Amino acid sequence: KMLRRVLCTVLFVGALPSLPDASQGHISVVLLGATGDLAKKYLWQGLFQLYMDQVSSGHSFTFHGAALTAEEPGQRRMFEVLKQLACPRDEAPDRCAVLKDQFLKLSQYHQLKTAENYTALNREIETLLRQEGLKEAGRIFYFSVPPFAYTEIARHINSSCRPPPGAWLRVVLEKPFGHDLESAQQLAAELTGFFREEEMYRVDHYLGKQAVAHILPFRDQNREFLDPIWNQHHVERVEIVLKETVDAKGRTSFYEQYGVIRDVLQNHLTEALMFLTMELPANISRAEEVLQCKLRAFQSLRGLQKNSAVLGQYQAYASQVQEELQKAQDYISTTPTFAGVLIHSDSLRWEGVPFLLTSGKALDERVGYVRVLFKNRAYCTQSETLRDAGHSQCKAKQIIFYIGHGALNTPAVLVSRNLFRPVMPKGSWREAVGHSDLHIFGQPLSDYYVYMPVKERDAYSVLISNIYHGRKDFFITTENLLASWGFWTPLLDSISHQPLRLYPGGVENQHLLDFEMVSGEVAFTLAEPVELLNPNRLMPSDYRTIQSKFRQSPLVSAWSEDLISQLASDIEKTAIRAVARSGQFHLALSGGSSPVVLFQRLARHHYAFPWRHTHIWMVDERCVPLTDTESNFFSLHTHLLQSVRVPYFNVHPMPVHLNQRLCVEEDRGTELYAKEIMALVANASFDLVLLGVGTDGHTASLFPQAENGLEGAQAVVLTESPIKPHQRMSLSLPLINRAGQVFVLVLGKGKHDITTLLSRVGHQPRKWPVSGVSPSSGQLVWYVDYEALLG
Repeated sequence: KMLRRVLCTVLFVGALPSLPDASQGHISVVLLGATGDLAKKYLWQGLFQLYMDQVSSGHSFTFHGAALTAEEPGQRRMFEVLKQLACPRDEAPDRCAVLKDQFLKLSQYHQLKTAENYTALNREIETLLRQEGLKEAGRIFYFSVPPFAYTEIARHINSSCRPPPGAWLRVVLEKPFGHDLESAQQLAAELTGFFREEEMYRVDHYLGKQAVAHILPFRDQNREFLDPIWNQHHVERVEIVLKETVDAKGRTSFYEQYGVIRDVLQNHLTEALMFLTMELPANISRAEEVLQCKLRAFQSLRGLQKNSAVLGQYQAYASQVQEELQKAQDYISTTPTFAGVLIHSDSLRWEGVPFLLTSGKALDERVGYVRVLFKNRAYCTQSETLRDAGHSQCKAKQIIFYIGHGALNTPAVLVSRNLFRPVMPKGSWREAVGHSDLHIFGQPLSDYYVYMPVKERDAYSVLISNIYHGRKDFFITTENLLASWGFWTPLLDSISHQPLRLYPGGVENQHLLDFEMVSGEVAFTLAEPVELLNPNRLMPSDYRTIQSKFRQSPLVSAWSEDLISQLASDIEKTAIRAVARSGQFHLALSGGSSPVVLFQRLARHHYAFPWRHTHIWMVDERCVPLTDTESNFFSLHTHLLQSVRVPYFNVHPMPVHLNQRLCVEEDRGTELYAKEIMALVANASFDLVLLGVGTDGHTASLFPQAENGLEGAQAVVLTESPIKPHQRMSLSLPLINRAGQVFVLVLGKGKHDITTLLSRVGHQPRKWPVSGVSPSSGQLVWYVDYEALLG
């Protein structure tokens, strides 16, 4: 009668409030992985805190530690951990001692290895409750185990360890939740087969950090001050940073699989980013409203490319991996231990504001913070020493959510005095009085309003309390998880073999990991010291752009990323020259997949491009509505037009959809487009035409053996494609050849055969239409990447 003995313990006066009856029911907490590191460091302490907080709530509790270890050694190890549980500083020692004794009596160990073990645990819980005459309120299963074990455990719980009808089940899952989008989808699908979404609580312990957890309430309670300034017009940049002094020693098995981006940025720092960028719901206490706002914020994030990140690895990491994982001496790891990532949102609120997410191991200090730095347009003539911080408009204006450690060594919220005095909840946050000599971001503490928690609480204690109360706002839903992986996976794929900046670690890093933002990209500020380079490792980026000839015309060739960069720059130069010459630039663009990366490059990195004076024309179009994802114009709009400021009247889609019909000859769409070109483009000569090449040698929508478009006077023609959608509209070869410049872009191994063939054949447009591209009074330039050129 263990439970009855504990509930009926006679407590000395003042040690505890009288315990009510257990009419609210009984809660069984099962901690799987009860003797593991996480359980030892945080989880048992968090469960003890829950018991201390809720002992008078009307619920009764039992705590079940579980692992694969046999019962006798497992129980011994578990109780060694429990005996080390600490009493909070603000808890009366006598009361805490009594509660700790009770907590130990309410805790027991189980081996959970087979289906029979789970059945036995279920039977034990039911027997205990029946003997004590208690009603079951619910069960919490905390998975402090590797994710590969989740599915089997979930199957056992679902089949033989669920609570009876009327009682709830809460299953707590620890990260990592997958390795990329595909694996996260697979894991989510497997778990959904056993648990309902409302039963699953995915823990990101950073959401339990008091400063992070207060970002949304702070924004909500300070709407009056923040609404006018929480936007692109006032925010200069945002930094979300988690620095560690420790390295990965002892954890290289995990780290080799995940690396710093998967370990920290994809979850912890991204969640903080969402709290900052999402639109505030009407009620921040409604978990569903918060989730929907977060999902919309994910949708507005601009996709990441390789140049969105700088990556590093501390020098000792490779030898640690070789030693711990028994790798060969020449083993080279491409796992980053440091990352700085530049993120942009295309929402109206945040357009143009850089968000910098940074984390790394073996750095100079341990600290975490979210820093919102505001623009400052003021200039103060008088010396700053004559002004106090509250009135000086020239001092930096910032809001800092200080997560912990660092100079302050405590969670805190800091607001520059020249911004506003924030509203803070008095019960949980207090204003720090008395200003120390500390400086935060170069400013004395006296320059800020500083608030600290009234009671500092461990993140896991906060989250375990929320699990008990059934609050889901600070946990990761399946939708939230997949949205995050959908955002990060393309970057992870693109950097999987990228060279890493080696750094010595600690204070010796000096300025080696400093990076800067240039044209929407990030790059290390300093060149990498020669002694840190591995001379035996030649990476694609070590090659340089080469120029030669292809089909008697200039050839530019490089790895695809460098090639696209060069092509975008050349298009910009052509545009600037055309505008200087005639005041306008007429650009005709092909459809297909190859130009997409070019469009993105132009949109994100070429802010000097004369878009106001540019006319955008289509080289070809599929006979589908312009809103169809198959439409070339739809792709152009998605990847370029919606991100740049081309005047509405300067955009000229092909008229494939007239009279509610698609490409019907009687509607004379080709004639309409030809007349528009003749009216606006001098001599019907485009300044620049961008073409691609199909594997069959077609260009634009001019296919081999085409009946029209390869010759004759017609400027715009209807054609037939061998693949769906079959009907196309295209500029004719004679019109293309009237252009001032024609650039042909060829990318990928799939184009190697046709590239080789074209290098050998002459002018045979009936067989290979692209071979007929030869501007009569202009220049043809080929842009071919190494994979297409060399195979």
